[in-house]
Amino acid sequence: MLKLILPTLSLVPILWSSHPRYFWPDTTILSFLIALGSLAYLTPSSLARASSISLHMKMDHVSAPLVVLTCWLLPMMLLASQNSMATEPLVRRRQYVTLLVILNTLLIMAFSAADFMMFYLMFEATLVPTIIIVTRWGSQEQRLGAGSHLLFYTMVGSLPLLVAFIYLYVTSGSLYFTLAMFKPLVQVYTIAEKMWCISLLFAFLMKLPLYGMHLWLPKAHVEAPIAGSMVLAGILLKLGGYGLIHALVLIRPESSLMHYPFIVLALWGVVMTSSMCIRQTDLKSLIAYSSVSHMGLVTAAILIQSPPSISAGLILMIAHGLTSSTLFVLANTVYEQTHSRMIALCRGLHMILPLLSVWWLLACIINLALPPSLNFIAELVVILNSYYWSHWTIYPLCFGAVVTMSYSLHLYLMTQRSYSIARPSYLFPSQTREHIVLFLHLAPLVLLIFCPDMMT
Repeated sequence: MLKLILPTLSLVPILWSSHPRYFWPDTTILSFLIALGSLAYLTPSSLARASSISLHMKMDHVSAPLVVLTCWLLPMMLLASQNSMATEPLVRRRQYVTLLVILNTLLIMAFSAADFMMFYLMFEATLVPTIIIVTRWGSQEQRLGAGSHLLFYTMVGSLPLLVAFIYLYVTSGSLYFTLAMFKPLVQVYTIAEKMWCISLLFAFLMKLPLYGMHLWLPKAHVEAPIAGSMVLAGILLKLGGYGLIHALVLIRPESSLMHYPFIVLALWGVVMTSSMCIRQTDLKSLIAYSSVSHMGLVTAAILIQSPPSISAGLILMIAHGLTSSTLFVLANTVYEQTHSRMIALCRGLHMILPLLSVWWLLACIINLALPPSLNFIAELVVILNSYYWSHWTIYPLCFGAVVTMSYSLHLYLMTQRSYSIARPSYLFPSQTREHIVLFLHLAPLVLLIFCPDMMT
């Protein structure tokens, strides 16, 4: 892991010492080289060598795809932020990129942690640069409220999690992931054990987020700058799923009755948040609620605890990370052209920006899980395993799939095919930088269709 952590941290002195003219090219190219190097961890031989790096760091089939996704999104965040940061002073730009690099490093360390306490420390440390990015570089005054929501919800979920880890250490004497698999599993019988189970799951469900605990997410997404939205949707939400997968190892399968209310709430959230997307008038708000809907599927898949459903949940996390980040890049591109995120004011872009309309079409059809996309493969496995778990789950899942298709097509038709309100004289041709960012998002989704086993 030091092969990724040290080069990533070395970006900080490089970006502060580089010439102002070469500031963006230097950091972007070096971060892209790190991302290419991280792809080696998807091969079985490299994964076997990294499976036991040290007492506090490791790599397995769950963490490796998430670490690669984290490294892959960093150069794209830098590319997507160049236009919006052009008016900022050089010092502010360097501070901005420094926070992104630090956040990226903390995420790599969180996904490669070998014990629960190390994971908890990195889990909490990611909150600091995230709040600074949202509250300092957000575009509107409501960014302070969004930062407060993010801080409040995270702290409410994290304090019970710390108590749960302390209780686990007192009772078992170890917090290592590997040793936890060989310890006697916790039987959730007494009230204290049930409270421990809820405390263990609560923070991760808050981070995913589960429906009802999701109010911080739309606010943070809408007010964050483009890089903040990309890292929130693409990586930070996956911390909850990653922690949930490891936390469920500690609980006996026969105690899974505790999971039933959360599964029902997750499936209900798929229906409700998908329905909310149809009524949204803000582009970023629609994409944020779409993220909550897809994370509801991930939550249900992980809590069912069958091996195929957990693998499908992991694949869906990777696919959603790339798809939602693509949609946020497209929304930011529209905002930079029209200076508005209102769907009603961003119509008819097909005639003005035809090449960008192709990217919109690809992103929307992948988001609605059209075959043979990676989203379709993952969602199909989740639906099948949910049906085997309970026949009643087919109704909310099918309804959610239909509504997801509806709002994805609605998003494309309203922004691209409707009557244009914007004057073409106010718009500029799309830049090569934007097409590179979109290509680097969607190309992995297409390639992984042929080898989804690389992520499991």
